Amino acid sequence: MTNNQPERCSWCESADDYRAYHDNVWGRPVRDAQELFAKLCLDGQQAGLSWITILRKQAGFEKAFLNFNPQAIVAMSDEHREALYTNRDIIRSKKKIDAIFTNAEAYLTLEKQGEDFGRWLWSFVGGKPVINSYKTQAQIPTENEASRAMAKALKKAGFKFVGPTICYAFMEAVGMVNDHVVSCHCYEPVVQQMKQFTL
Repeated sequence: MTNNQPERCSWCESADDYRAYHDNVWGRPVRDAQELFAKLCLDGQQAGLSWITILRKQAGFEKAFLNFNPQAIVAMSDEHREALYTNRDIIRSKKKIDAIFTNAEAYLTLEKQGEDFGRWLWSFVGGKPVINSYKTQAQIPTENEASRAMAKALKKAGFKFVGPTICYAFMEAVGMVNDHVVSCHCYEPVVQQMKQFTL
């Protein structure tokens, strides 16, 4: 890399905020149920768009959806909900906005059934991160058996915007799989975090 920049996965090299997200967030294992819920909802917003579009609106989403607290989302007033459709700080898609409310209800239903959302999601990779060793971006899949199973289970539980590709992107982001390429300066630190991860 030029300018003494460390080597990174090629997808993040277009902007400084993208690089910061890649270096500090992407692929680091997440166990907190509400954080996982937030990330799943944000990945659903990405459908048809680039991740950087969502990343740059993340703060807007967090404010609009009360830090993705499922209980607070379902308790939101009709006026607050209606105002979201014209909120410039988020993606103004009625279907996508409504999906977050649907997902919050589905999350709470799982909770009432005694499911811990974090443990439930992690069960699709056997409860521990999958450490891959891809050399190039081209080798990395856009979905796999685990993401297809996760998507099927989420849809059955009532979640929206949770197809196999969205679920795989989610799995990459929250450290269920390590898809940093081996030459990336984050690869080894992420591997170490993954080896220490416990639910």
